[in-house]
Amino acid sequence: MPESNPETHVIDFRAAEQLLAARDPRGAVKLLDSVIAAHPENTAARLLRARAFFAAAQLRPAELEFELVLEREPDNAFVHFALARTFQRAGRPEQATRHFRLAAALDPNPEYLRAAGFGDRP
Repeated sequence: MPESNPETHVIDFRAAEQLLAARDPRGAVKLLDSVIAAHPENTAARLLRARAFFAAAQLRPAELEFELVLEREPDNAFVHFALARTFQRAGRPEQATRHFRLAAALDPNPEYLRAAGFGDRP
């Protein structure tokens, strides 16, 4: 087993980003598990792992990671949006709507506004 050190964790994080981009979310999760075990406070790694869980259709783990990130960054519009999409895929529309609206309120990104139901207004 290779020695674990901060440099290894940076390499694993970057490799996980590449795996997610290459549509291998399960591979990304595996790499991020060791990074998060060593650095549980690393919000960027947790957000990347949440995105990987979502891409792998592991909705409950994605939800838990997105919620943890929101505890640390409650004004992060992207995380609200991603959590809303997770709820949407899980068939929980009321919770999805709440987070779509929070995302749109925090950032008037056209995609967030449309998802919240605000984008179709004249």
